Amino acid sequence: MSTEISTQRGPAMNELAINGEHAVKTGMLPDHIKTGWQFAVIAATGHELGMQPMRAIRSLAMVKGKVVESADSQLARFKAAGGRSQFEVLDETKAVLHLVHPNGDKHTETFTLEDAKRAGLASKSNYSKFPKAMLRSRAITAGLKSLGWEGAVGAYDPDELRSDEFPEPAREPVVIRPKYEPQLQTGGNVKSVEQSGSITVAHMATFTPPHETPAGKAKLAISRCADLDAADRLRSLITERHAEGKFTDSEKDELVALLHHRVEMLLGDTAEVTA
Repeated sequence: MSTEISTQRGPAMNELAINGEHAVKTGMLPDHIKTGWQFAVIAATGHELGMQPMRAIRSLAMVKGKVVESADSQLARFKAAGGRSQFEVLDETKAVLHLVHPNGDKHTETFTLEDAKRAGLASKSNYSKFPKAMLRSRAITAGLKSLGWEGAVGAYDPDELRSDEFPEPAREPVVIRPKYEPQLQTGGNVKSVEQSGSITVAHMATFTPPHETPAGKAKLAISRCADLDAADRLRSLITERHAEGKFTDSEKDELVALLHHRVEMLLGDTAEVTA
């Protein structure tokens, strides 16, 4: 598996997605990684954080465009980057952490059980069962952000994202209108896409665009692809149709390039992916 990852280069992301699809089939990846494209996004995100692909797969998850990384992993990256840390106090009621940024800046972060109560966190089972560990984690993540360490930007401990501090605004789905109005065949009747709703991979073979070719139908399905799971299914379908001789080599290459461009657009819309 290549460790040269760039979210700006199509072939690299596509290669990661293909490798990820094979890895998913082993059943040995974390449960939240179910498709090759999910594998690719997390591996690319990890690369931006200085992680090798499999370290990223073990350490990261994505929740509504936010990077989920444990406090321990964030602190390990901070120290690997040249930062220093030392707990002055760490018990079941208080955590006091001294941090020194790689550039020399200093910060002391204090997080107490009273702080957790005010934030509405103390009622959670983990705070009653493991208060010392939970206070430690919050001191680390809050301290790294307060210190302004770049590696903590956009990264949140799972406990942070379960709180109410990070409400996600509602987003309208991205819709790309084709240049022509596709028609959907339904039992002899024809109705427009506007009437029938969003186009899915399962509909791909039923569209009748002006140019009735398999490649034309595939391009239309790509233009209406609404999420990464659908993109992953489309990529597999394109590969299958090419093997069946329904796409030429040049048509397949063009479709794969269009699909990658569509995935980049989806990533840009959901983003904050690694912001």
